[in-house]
Amino acid sequence: MNHRRIFLILAFALLHLPAPAQESVVEVDYMRPKKYIIGGVSVDGNNFYSDNQIIQVTGLTRGLEVTIPGDDLTGVLRRLWLQRLFEDVSVEIDHLSEARDSVYILLRVKERPRISRWTVSGVKTAEKKELEDRLNIRRGSEFSQYIDDTSKDIIKRYFAEKGFLKCGVETEVVKDSIVRNAIRVNFKVDKGDKIKIKEIHFYGNDHVKEFKLARSMKKTRSAKLYNFFVSKKFNEKEYINDKKSAVAAFNEQGYRDARIVRDSIYYLPPKEGKPANRLGIDLYFEEGDKYYFRDISWTGNSVFTTEALNSILKVEKGDVYDVVTMNKRLSGGGSESDYDVSKLYRDNGYLFFQLNPVETNIQNDSVDVEIRISEGKQATLNNIIINGNDLTNEKVVRRQLATRPGYLFSQTDFERSIREIASLGQFDSEAIMGDGGWSILPNQMNNTVDLIYNVTEKPSSQLEVSGGWGGNTFVATVGVSFNNFSTRRLFDKHAWKPVPLGDAQNLSFRLQTNGTYYTAFSANFTEPWLTGKRPTSLNLSAYYSRQTNSYLALNILRNDRQMEVYGFSASLGKRLKWPDNYFILYNGLSWQTYKLTNWYSGYFVFDDGISHNLSYTVNLSRNSTDQQIYPRTGSDISFSLQLTPPYSLFRKYTYDDSGNKVPVASWRDVDYDDWTAQQRFRWTEYHKWKFSAATYSKLVGDLVLMTRAQFGVLGYYNRNWGYSPFEGFLVGGDGMTGYSTYGNEVIALRGYENYSLTPYKLTSYNSNGYAYAGNVYDKFTVELRYPIILKPSSTIFALAFAEGGNCWSDIREFNPFIMKRSAGVGLRIYLPMIGLLGIDWGYGFDDSSKGGSQFHFVIGQQF
Repeated sequence: MNHRRIFLILAFALLHLPAPAQESVVEVDYMRPKKYIIGGVSVDGNNFYSDNQIIQVTGLTRGLEVTIPGDDLTGVLRRLWLQRLFEDVSVEIDHLSEARDSVYILLRVKERPRISRWTVSGVKTAEKKELEDRLNIRRGSEFSQYIDDTSKDIIKRYFAEKGFLKCGVETEVVKDSIVRNAIRVNFKVDKGDKIKIKEIHFYGNDHVKEFKLARSMKKTRSAKLYNFFVSKKFNEKEYINDKKSAVAAFNEQGYRDARIVRDSIYYLPPKEGKPANRLGIDLYFEEGDKYYFRDISWTGNSVFTTEALNSILKVEKGDVYDVVTMNKRLSGGGSESDYDVSKLYRDNGYLFFQLNPVETNIQNDSVDVEIRISEGKQATLNNIIINGNDLTNEKVVRRQLATRPGYLFSQTDFERSIREIASLGQFDSEAIMGDGGWSILPNQMNNTVDLIYNVTEKPSSQLEVSGGWGGNTFVATVGVSFNNFSTRRLFDKHAWKPVPLGDAQNLSFRLQTNGTYYTAFSANFTEPWLTGKRPTSLNLSAYYSRQTNSYLALNILRNDRQMEVYGFSASLGKRLKWPDNYFILYNGLSWQTYKLTNWYSGYFVFDDGISHNLSYTVNLSRNSTDQQIYPRTGSDISFSLQLTPPYSLFRKYTYDDSGNKVPVASWRDVDYDDWTAQQRFRWTEYHKWKFSAATYSKLVGDLVLMTRAQFGVLGYYNRNWGYSPFEGFLVGGDGMTGYSTYGNEVIALRGYENYSLTPYKLTSYNSNGYAYAGNVYDKFTVELRYPIILKPSSTIFALAFAEGGNCWSDIREFNPFIMKRSAGVGLRIYLPMIGLLGIDWGYGFDDSSKGGSQFHFVIGQQF
């Protein structure tokens, strides 16, 4: 009864509650679209993007008239999907206005998860860095199927370029447990085996040799022996270009209609237990007929005569129709030393010059060619812009340029300017000589051109801190070389970071010591442009070295026997205009003093006394190499003469047994065999001739052939006085001076022990009874060089060498056909902060006691 009463009371109360308002129900009739005015737009489900950002993408605005159903809302969905920001999108009608003429739209979205962290596994550190740059995926960005697919495709293409054609990539997605709606993405890479080309077969080449076709394909190479130094990886893009090059090889032989009928690429059967990672390629050609040049005519040439143009083209009637060589002689593309018609015009300012060779008639096997020229007007240099020199002063770069505002444009001067910048040593030579290192911006409206040189600074100063064990003792070396020093900024306190830099001057100091036994100090300064307006260089150097008979290994500390050398030199170098402006003439004066106290080393002719060396040096050199560290083209030639006053030719006295001067009739009557070492060598005299020539030739890609010939002779004015005890040549070994005694010039010849090829002659002036007597030498070197790394931070290249040479005590004994030969391999590493380091293994063939297998270490020099 009580339960029934309670139920009736509740039912009565519910009947008196206010009823909720009935919501507007929108019924969409797809057969009868209706127009509405948008009353408002709202968004639901968004976390990362604001309502306004999403609504702006849709294009929906309050007051806009839309048709429902219709293309208006369909377009909204399409625009939202195209953003690739959402996993799910829907457009709903929230409600209508009371008048049912306005619609309120609700956009429901589900955002894609964000990438909180992404990685690449299964690759090397360097590869990972390059992939990060290529992928360019940012943390916090959304992750979609499109990003997944494109990222995997980028990774696969990256490794395909490196020869990993079977590279696989798997995407690993893990939900981030810390960041809301975020994921961690890892691209797991399986590079697989590197796919290399083993065989390339040519079919249908009846008149073109297989070797010529193989060499024409620069990037697609088989495993033949002549391709030992080049990569055999397969690159699809390069393969397409190489097929065109192969057809061009037929064109060079006159087969203008040659074409590739078909080609096939296939995996060769693997060896048992080995994966299939070797490719074979078959190329089928159709040669067609062979053609010949008949009549060649020129039109539009007013600046240069037809005869002058024909002298460059070098094509005669009846020559094989070699369209490839013809185009090279017209527009360039051959070797750097070749001259072409385009360069002829561009060197004279005709930058807007154009030419077009046209086949005007083909009759039987003969072709008539008309070369149509549009010369245009000469272009004047307007702005010369230098970018990237953050440290080096702009004037340092500008003074190297052969291109100046107001000059006519010259292709040769432009190329020369690039080489001069590359050889400065302050900038990355590979960058300035690459495609991004320069720009030519012509303006045909006013017949001007702007040139832009984009330089990349590199560390050029070097710090040397080293220690070595030699002679049973420790030798410490400390040196510093500032190769971009600036004396102009010495008193600028803001420039000391750590020293004033920017003017391409060189300031270096070096100290080498092991305590009481040996100490050497040197200081050098070079100003490449002394006046600031002309390329006249100033070189100053001072040095001191001391060596005693202390022997730390036996705890012997004394200096009753010692040798001291100290001196100073100054020289001026001037760039010449004739025969060309690659020539530089140096003139220098130097003074040295050798002080020997009971010295018994056997290096010099005498043991006791002081000898002064006052000399004048003239040096004529020509350097046209494209860069300093790894030159590919050009030459480096040097000829020098160093001489002292001929003191003995003015001497008309001798000494008696008591040491008193005795007059004689002529300098020919002086008998120096009776003189003491102090009397005879107080003022040393000689004339020293040296010649060196090196050439660099690019063979294939970056493979470089270096050839060098060297010759030196130390002469005398007076046979009675004889050869100088100093300034001779020590031949053999690694070419390093060890203890810098300044008394002789060390010449490397790998494969033999240090100084082992230098004659050892009798002398009555030292207690040893013998002394080095290298007064004449020659040396010939051939090197093949191939780069491993060419970057501003480091340059590494491998080399293989063959060289020969010898040393004689007298010019009358000189015989260039008596040679000590050697061969070997080596490695060079250039680090900007340290300089050049290297190691060589050489084998000397011609002297078993001094040659054979030898290892040589190199610091700060090239052979």
